[in-house]
Amino acid sequence: MAPTSQVLIKHSSNVRTIILNRPQQLNALTFEMTFQILELLHAYEDDPSVKLVIMKGEGRAFSAGGDVAALVNVSWKEGATFLSRAYIVDYLVATYTKTQVSLIRGIAMGAGAAFAVHGRFRVVTDNTLFAMPETALGSFPDVGASYYLSRLPGFFGEYVGLTGARLDGAEMLACGLATHFVPLEKLSSLEDALCKANTGDPKIINNIIHDFSNKNPTLKEKSHYFRLKTINRCFSRRTVEEIISALEEEGDKNMDDWLSWTIQTLKKASPTSLKISLRSIREGRFQGVGQCLIREYRMICTVLQGKVCRDFFEVPIYYFIYSIKSWNNGF
Repeated sequence: MAPTSQVLIKHSSNVRTIILNRPQQLNALTFEMTFQILELLHAYEDDPSVKLVIMKGEGRAFSAGGDVAALVNVSWKEGATFLSRAYIVDYLVATYTKTQVSLIRGIAMGAGAAFAVHGRFRVVTDNTLFAMPETALGSFPDVGASYYLSRLPGFFGEYVGLTGARLDGAEMLACGLATHFVPLEKLSSLEDALCKANTGDPKIINNIIHDFSNKNPTLKEKSHYFRLKTINRCFSRRTVEEIISALEEEGDKNMDDWLSWTIQTLKKASPTSLKISLRSIREGRFQGVGQCLIREYRMICTVLQGKVCRDFFEVPIYYFIYSIKSWNNGF
């Protein structure tokens, strides 16, 4: 195991494992980490001896996303430089010529989730927790989120992107964000098997993961995915105001905890962020991953400059950062 500051690299014959290594900060991404990952991915893609690349996080998170606190304390140009590297990493992962496997254990949020979700094989487990909480932070789901959220069943992507709903591993598999679900107790054995196979053949890799997988993990009783019909009726509306009105109409018929939570979450989020997010996801349906990343990068630079509104700089960021640590207390 060779250390490179906040990123660890594990060499196993023709397999390379990239490990995000800021466990105390839930592997929140820094400029240094992003730059190192970018260099490693480029090097491995050009190295004929590397057949398979595995990405995972140290500790109880894959990655809680970009270091938001750092972003609001630098100039917008410095923030834009950091984010440009993250966007390039996402494009590289999405178009990678080598076989790549993401082992998504624990929290995967925002930019951290994007590193995994853009990959070919996306393995989740019992304690995986996915969320795109940007609208609560005065921003919008970026780093290619408009590409993959817009391709979820129905209007589930709009729901996840606007509300920041937390999805577990079973829900990620059901909606297509994940390709496989492997029970937590088998995850280390899967990693060992991938390293021992010493191949980058996608068919063989898929079969190995399949052998360790639970093909039909049980969705929890109150799963967001069970509300897909209502989500489609409401989140298919043209504007944020119409979405909220549709949800309230549903509540007039039969208000329950999920409807109440969804309505209140939308009303507490940044109105500007909601509008930007909705339009971005809608446009993403008709664009490739590269087009989405280019458009989103231009958008996030505008947010960092505070040209549209100042919500990103005024939300209780530190409260949010510390509160996410309670999301997976049992993990």
